Amino acid sequence: MIEIYRTEDRATSRVEDMGPGSWVRLSAPTLEEVDEVARNFGLERDDLLAAIDPEEKARVEQEGDTLMVLVDVPSAREDLEERARNTVPLCIILTKNNVVTICTERFALLDDFSSGKVRDFSTWRHSRFACTILLRLGLFYQQVLVDIDRRRLELEGRMDGWISEGDLFSLHGLESSLVYLSTSLQGNANVLGRLRRLERLLCHQGLDELLEDAIVEHQQAIEMAQIYRNVIDGTRDLMSSVMDLRLNDVMRRLTVITVVLSVPTIVSGFYGMNVDARWMPLSDFAHGFAIICMLTALVCVVLLALLKHRRVF
Repeated sequence: MIEIYRTEDRATSRVEDMGPGSWVRLSAPTLEEVDEVARNFGLERDDLLAAIDPEEKARVEQEGDTLMVLVDVPSAREDLEERARNTVPLCIILTKNNVVTICTERFALLDDFSSGKVRDFSTWRHSRFACTILLRLGLFYQQVLVDIDRRRLELEGRMDGWISEGDLFSLHGLESSLVYLSTSLQGNANVLGRLRRLERLLCHQGLDELLEDAIVEHQQAIEMAQIYRNVIDGTRDLMSSVMDLRLNDVMRRLTVITVVLSVPTIVSGFYGMNVDARWMPLSDFAHGFAIICMLTALVCVVLLALLKHRRVF
């Protein structure tokens, strides 16, 4: 899908032409849309397709008046097999008069620019626009990381009850998400470091401070991801310990039940022997069977009380 925006009289609105000062936003574009944008701005088709390839790495390329910045952004979708949140490429291309952004998804962060939520935003100030995206991207990563930690706390809160197999898969998915996000954040940080050395951006007043703020936010996000990974490691160890303790408790209770039930088994085994009845206790009593059952039950109760007194269960 192609959307075109332009700022006029400090208001950003959607337009139909790709004239100077416009921002062309491609979200999950088709090959025909990619060819149309490449033809209009004289761009290389492969540069636009780079944002569609999920294996592309974050990088910066400059050729003449065209600057391409490729970064990784958190995906809105989760991997159904791993229940993990991955990242997708976002390509920002600065031409002499226009800005082009390409992403395989409709990246929610860019909606703030198109809806006018970002103060002092103008599609004419291309370099500032790109730096502002990178700054807010660092903050967006932090929000995603906080959401992952909130989900971890929910899993940790369920440890008082029954821990299911799905909880283990969910915890693994959160850990995988942190691995993907940490890797992408490191790549974005390298891109920001290279952007600080570009003369095209250094010639604009205030962009150096904006890039410095973006680097700080990305570095903070990297540290948050590392901290949350360490915390999840502790949560996984705690969950494993809890499951082992509950398994040991179940095995202990089953052992107690087996020991108690062995008493009537032994008694019934003795009376089931093929021997002369004269030698079997209580065999001549009218209520001998009931007396034997009562004595067996009494022994079981005493055995249970003894085991409980010793805190076996």
